[in-house]
Amino acid sequence: MKTIITSLLLYIFSFSVVHSQENKEQTSDKTRFLGSSLFVLANFLPDPPSFYQLNYGYRLTPKDTIVIEAITWEYTAPLGIPYGPSFESKKEKYPGYVKDIGIGLAYQRFIHKIFFTSIHLTPFRQQYFDQNNEQIQVGFQLFLTLRFGYHLMLFNDSFFIEPSIAFTHWPINTNVPNSFKEKDNNWPNYFLFEPGLHFGMKF
Repeated sequence: MKTIITSLLLYIFSFSVVHSQENKEQTSDKTRFLGSSLFVLANFLPDPPSFYQLNYGYRLTPKDTIVIEAITWEYTAPLGIPYGPSFESKKEKYPGYVKDIGIGLAYQRFIHKIFFTSIHLTPFRQQYFDQNNEQIQVGFQLFLTLRFGYHLMLFNDSFFIEPSIAFTHWPINTNVPNSFKEKDNNWPNYFLFEPGLHFGMKF
């Protein structure tokens, strides 16, 4: 829950900042960037998710960008649990955890000045571990994300942040251990209104 609260506060803060800026279109002549997600800071909290992400982006046109995303993270409960009393309930925990490793592709389109939408497609290799940290199975997941947000340039267009809201869906999830599948079956294979805050350096 701390991660969610932190993300929401950062989203609100950046939203207030963006309205103090000129509402202008992207005019930077820098076509590439390296970036990540602010969720990496969750690794410093108790019970960290071991979340790491590295993005490389290339701007095709002033409105179109493609991004390669390398992501790895761990989670201990079904991804489809919505916000509410069950979100961090110990009753919903897996008898172990899942470690995902994947490289995905995203397409970002600016729809009006600083506002954008993006589509992300990430295939994950999923490693399932029991409570003794022993790997018990390996599966595959196709993870899709639809994101809406805005792009705020900082420091003479050298850096940027992108607060966003995402809708995620994983239509393919194979070779799941039965003990994990029993937990997954109680929840949908999508998650709505996930806050996000990407950042990056242009060059």
